[in-house]
Amino acid sequence: MERGAIDVANLAGPFDLQATVESGQSYLWNRADGRTYEDLHAYGGDAWYETVVDPIPGVVDERALIRVRQEGGVRDGTLHWESSVDAVPLLEHLFRLDDDLDAILDATPDLPLLKRAYDAYEGMRLTRDPVFPCLISFICSAQMRVARIHGMQRRLRETYGDAVTVDGEEYRAFPTPDQLASRTESELRDLSLGYRAPYVQRTAEMIASGEADPREAANLPYEEARESLTKFVGVGDKVADCVLLFSLGFLEAVPLDTWIRTTIEEYYPDCERGNYTDTSRAIREQFGGEFAGYAQTYVFYHLRAGGE
Repeated sequence: MERGAIDVANLAGPFDLQATVESGQSYLWNRADGRTYEDLHAYGGDAWYETVVDPIPGVVDERALIRVRQEGGVRDGTLHWESSVDAVPLLEHLFRLDDDLDAILDATPDLPLLKRAYDAYEGMRLTRDPVFPCLISFICSAQMRVARIHGMQRRLRETYGDAVTVDGEEYRAFPTPDQLASRTESELRDLSLGYRAPYVQRTAEMIASGEADPREAANLPYEEARESLTKFVGVGDKVADCVLLFSLGFLEAVPLDTWIRTTIEEYYPDCERGNYTDTSRAIREQFGGEFAGYAQTYVFYHLRAGGE
């Protein structure tokens, strides 16, 4: 294992590892102590987080194990990492450490709700997950608490993912499209996926066969990109927006989940337009357009963790 550290003070803006990993954006990381998503109000923790990442063009050329923990504050702390590769470019990519977080949040509107959320979770960044695991995770997210969504993804890894052994320890990669496409609906239901099982199997089959590729959305204008992802089974507008925001870099995307719809009802009722597309445009404009997805993610977690 290679080892190293990143000085948070050298980043453009703060970073909180726990807030980023456990805010409902990514379901690919496990806490080494087994307590992922248990401590909703505990931020700035120093637990180790672990994942296995498949090759990412321009970032890492081989499958990589990575472990990371944060020591110290969100502006002056240190990210310690252990990895089978040089983890610095990988962490920069996955946690958007190249974002100027202070500038991004300053560019969003001066709204009291946003200020409270920013103050509560200073240093939370958006994630940049690999697209296939992100897509499967959010297909599984319908009517589910974050801990249960995470449990589904963990079971998929442990049951069907390749074993990766480093220094005598075994870790599991997320299953490939081929590996999930070859499973039956019954097998996936046995992992507690419920009615989502056929959606996962069919979406994996579409990608494995070359029938469709979610990465193609990255080259389209935002609303066209959202529409293109809805071709996958089990993907509606909200799930598509999650994939665009947390994987493909569309920072303007605002997924209209239960928490954001509640936010619209209680704080910004003029944004309700009676349908997803028009309501999405309105709340996106309310949150400042270009970086509305950052505002949405802070509000989502602030409310979900009981901040209001």
